[in-house]
Amino acid sequence: MSKSLLMIAMLLPGALLPLDATAHGCLKGAAVGGVAGHLAGHHAVAGAAVGCVVGHHRAKVKEREAQKNASQARAAAKQGAPSH
Repeated sequence: MSKSLLMIAMLLPGALLPLDATAHGCLKGAAVGGVAGHLAGHHAVAGAAVGCVVGHHRAKVKEREAQKNASQARAAAKQGAPSH
């Protein structure tokens, strides 16, 4: 029974989201949150839902930082390039 609930908790957040590329980090977060919720008193579904939200947030922050670093690198390369 608990294995089926864990599988549902892992798959439910992915099933509720639209099928586009905005679910970065959600599956990993849901898996970790589902296991943590299960171990913390059989709250696997709640743990998976919270894990999905947290994982998605962390992925967005990481993506934003990568874009910022890339734009800074482009600006630095542009300033260091010789003008013709």
